Amino acid sequence: MSEREIMEYDVVVVGAGPAGLACALHLKQKREDLAVCVIEKASEIGAQILSGAVIEPEPLDELVPGWRDDPPPICVPAGRDEFLLLSKTGRRKLPTPPQQNNHGNFIVSLGATCAWLAPKAEALGVDLFPGFAAADLSYDDHGAVRGVVIGDMGVDRDGQEKDSYVQGIEIRARVTVLGEGCRGHLTKRAIARYALDAESDPQTYAIGMKELWQLPAGRVEPGLVQHSVGWPLPKPIYGGSFVYHLDKDRVAVGFVCALDYQDPGFTPFEAFQQFKHHPSMHALLEGGEILSSGARALVEGGYQSLPRVEMPGALLIGDAAGLLNVPKIKGTHQALRSGMLAAEHLAENLSSEGFDARLRASPVVAELKKVRNIRPGFQKGLWRGMFTAAVETVTAGKLPRTLANHADHAQYRTLEQGGFDFDWVERDLPPRDRPASVYFASTEHDEDQPIHLKIIEPDVCFSRCESEYGNPCTRFCPANVYEKVEDENGKRIQINAANCVHCKTCDIADPYQVINWVTPEGGSGPNYSNL
Repeated sequence: MSEREIMEYDVVVVGAGPAGLACALHLKQKREDLAVCVIEKASEIGAQILSGAVIEPEPLDELVPGWRDDPPPICVPAGRDEFLLLSKTGRRKLPTPPQQNNHGNFIVSLGATCAWLAPKAEALGVDLFPGFAAADLSYDDHGAVRGVVIGDMGVDRDGQEKDSYVQGIEIRARVTVLGEGCRGHLTKRAIARYALDAESDPQTYAIGMKELWQLPAGRVEPGLVQHSVGWPLPKPIYGGSFVYHLDKDRVAVGFVCALDYQDPGFTPFEAFQQFKHHPSMHALLEGGEILSSGARALVEGGYQSLPRVEMPGALLIGDAAGLLNVPKIKGTHQALRSGMLAAEHLAENLSSEGFDARLRASPVVAELKKVRNIRPGFQKGLWRGMFTAAVETVTAGKLPRTLANHADHAQYRTLEQGGFDFDWVERDLPPRDRPASVYFASTEHDEDQPIHLKIIEPDVCFSRCESEYGNPCTRFCPANVYEKVEDENGKRIQINAANCVHCKTCDIADPYQVINWVTPEGGSGPNYSNL
């Protein structure tokens, strides 16, 4: 194999999400002389970005002054808030938590916002490379990160070069910025290689699923922000819903549940569909149609699980670092702030050294510290969690305690220990099942490319996992990627990799941690529209 072509930059940013784009754009605002590029595995900027999303505008005001005169394509001022407790057939309004007061905020499509932000970075001289997936980090002779290696294209399932083969290039830089979002595969390797999590709690996660609906005229109240807890989740499972009313008779409907749920028989996708059949939701959605749907893991560990965010030659920003504010149900403002803070640091030093201390001394981490006990307070159920949240809110997080986080995959009960009762209903709204939902994600993978989901120890699936947990991978994946098959060759887990929406749930929630998600060929995956 020939030596890879090498491109050189001062800074390479991995991931064109809000953190990565903010970092690149702000860095060029500070230092026009620096050569900066952003690489993105999606075919287009924003095509694989999924979030609620209600955003706090202050960081955007600083990054793009006057943006309100030329806002992103979907940008609706937040109106009134509703916080609801659902039962199977009814609902009760609760006081809106102070963290979820959205006065002055905006409902956006984060994917569309990133697509809107990208040309502004390009106009300042940032090189953007969508459709190029970073397959690995590159290291110098001293073990420091010196850039990234772009994955080869045109390789068949057996690893052989096809006629369309193109060798991936190596992009070298003085500093590499990892802004891959939640559970990025390069971030995962970097954390392990440099023991960045040695002094932090295990990271914790949730899965979020979202659908964009077009509804009959007259049902939508633009700007209405609704959140709920309760049914269809049993009290031991942390999670809830969001319904954001947009313009043009559209609503964003979503459901989030923590991945530390104990029942291996639980199916998050089914819980989402059940939520849509609550009487109030069914009345809203009936007669409408789904325009787009998708799923993505969220990082929920917060302050306790914050890893060290610098290593030789590289640093972490945004959800790669774990900066989501769970009580606010917001992370975009944190991503933008951290990207801009990284830009200011690099403009001054062009080195990763010192960024960890700078981030920890910033308002970004101060915000996480203030709410650090709210998410782990729900580990003993809904009511205990709501009480803890109230106490922590009243005391502004100043109590002299920090509750610990635990590893999600280690929380499963065995089948013998039993699961929970799910009081669910018959349903008739689309999609009918997980493969049908994948259609609305517009996901595309070349069927002949190498499978990007690896079961490292396949024997575990049926020597232990089946009998102990019933193969939860066949249920927690929202895209039906993992399927139990039995034929003349015996039992196996069939991997329907073409279905994958890159949510990373399997990499997080497998009880034996034998599933490893790696990036597929550049441009592959979901192609979300306005999510």
